[in-house]
Amino acid sequence: MEPDRDSFTSLEPGGDNAIAVTLGILGDEWNLWILRHAVEGAKRYGDWMREGAISNSVLSARLGALTDKGLFDRVQYAHRPDRYEYVLTRRGADIWTVLLTMWAWEQTWAPPATPPLPRMRHIGCGEFFSPATTCGECGAGVEAHDVVAELGPSGAWPRSVPASITRRRSAGAKQPSQVIPHTMELIGDRWSAAILGALFLGARRFGEFSERTSAPPTMVADRLARFVRLGAIDTEPNPDRPDWVSYRLTPKGVAFFPVVVFMITWGQRWFRAPEGPALIFTHRGTGHEFRPRLACDRCGEELTASAVSIEPVAD
Repeated sequence: MEPDRDSFTSLEPGGDNAIAVTLGILGDEWNLWILRHAVEGAKRYGDWMREGAISNSVLSARLGALTDKGLFDRVQYAHRPDRYEYVLTRRGADIWTVLLTMWAWEQTWAPPATPPLPRMRHIGCGEFFSPATTCGECGAGVEAHDVVAELGPSGAWPRSVPASITRRRSAGAKQPSQVIPHTMELIGDRWSAAILGALFLGARRFGEFSERTSAPPTMVADRLARFVRLGAIDTEPNPDRPDWVSYRLTPKGVAFFPVVVFMITWGQRWFRAPEGPALIFTHRGTGHEFRPRLACDRCGEELTASAVSIEPVAD
């Protein structure tokens, strides 16, 4: 059944929850690349083809999948021959918060990209800014330690891991011309995304990652080693077993929290399991539900999509 573009999609009872669906959509570089340019105004095939080295087949497949998930409407704009444009729905346009937090994290924690990631200007104050995460209930600035995350009614681990994410290019394969490589290392395949989620929910020992994600031990070892190389986690001796280690998020890993919370918030808004949410966020010390918002770090004003100008960096 075609999604209601103005409402949420009801998921199957006992099936993939909002986290799995969200990671399946956003854990893909081409999807993010397409959405990034759509937010900036791309609607037609030629608009995207002019932006980078995407092939017709990849663009067609991704646009079809994103339309099926309710992020685009396919609208005919010409006849003989028939031609269509892809217009962001409310669901698709709502992805802007996720994109902003990804860009901000990459700009702070990753080596400079080539070409460089775009800069963000707040139209309200006219300044280039970095988005600050705030609580939508009380307006306070929020960091990872200020939020408690607990599994909700649909939050069972097997339901939270996407069946697959289109990822892992072969050597020489085309890749998006505007990449976010460190972000993709953290969420760009099903096991990486699952292990990252386990880290934010408190997993520290190897066995905990295997148990919570149901990932094969070789996968767990590979992903943990990759995160260590990336600088997102480090190891420390396990006090109970000197020959084992525990894992913890580094400042770089903790700083990824806004990406995680805005992805999950977006997913749970638009894809809802009948049992209830997969994750429940609470603002620590207040007792109220945590609903994230973005504010300009220059003037403090809450951001809206229309108040943000995405500007490429001049060569």
